Amino acid sequence: MITGGDRTRGNDDSHTPLPRSFFDRPVLEVAPELLGRYLVRTAPDGQIVLRLTEVEAYAGEADPGSHAYKGRTQRNATMFGPPGHAYVYFIYGMWFSLNLVCGAEGHASGVLLRAGEILTGGEHARKRRPKARKDTELAKGPARLATALDVDRTLNGTDLCGTEEHAPLRILAGEAAAGTQLRSGPRTGVGGAGAMHPWRYWIDQDPTVSPYRPHQPRRRQRSLDSEGRKI
Repeated sequence: MITGGDRTRGNDDSHTPLPRSFFDRPVLEVAPELLGRYLVRTAPDGQIVLRLTEVEAYAGEADPGSHAYKGRTQRNATMFGPPGHAYVYFIYGMWFSLNLVCGAEGHASGVLLRAGEILTGGEHARKRRPKARKDTELAKGPARLATALDVDRTLNGTDLCGTEEHAPLRILAGEAAAGTQLRSGPRTGVGGAGAMHPWRYWIDQDPTVSPYRPHQPRRRQRSLDSEGRKI
């Protein structure tokens, strides 16, 4: 829920940027510990602070569900770089998704940011997501999160560990979710060998968490002849 005040002002520690060493660890350690942290997006029209409530881990070349599974390409090169940077990609020719690079440089693991609660700057998010029926839906799902925060490929490679307050993207310590709040399960829409890895993490009962959807194989479109019959 978007509040009138700034909930991130509860204590000074919550405003401390997460150090690079936080991200320079195995992705399955980093991912659940991101829940409850604050993602700060500073854009020309204002700033948004979002509390992370749902993420997914992708283990690079060891993970069939990862973009890096088949090695380095021009598209996924950022994943092979230093930890603590943003990896932004375009999906289905329609939406952007925001990921955080984790682990040692060269291992290409990362965490997809799936959902969050907007704490401040809701007026900016609503301008970008005018069809959202309620505030809890503004960043409910990776495409919605990226849209609400005005994230696109221009932010690919951005360092999220900087201390500059006007940096476009930062991750602050926030208030890490307690162990009893955490849940895990299969990743949304991932099929094949990685389908059942319980690498999706979320805060239990949080209304901003997106619904789980299993992988659905795409049906190949069949051509029609001049009379409308399938060829």
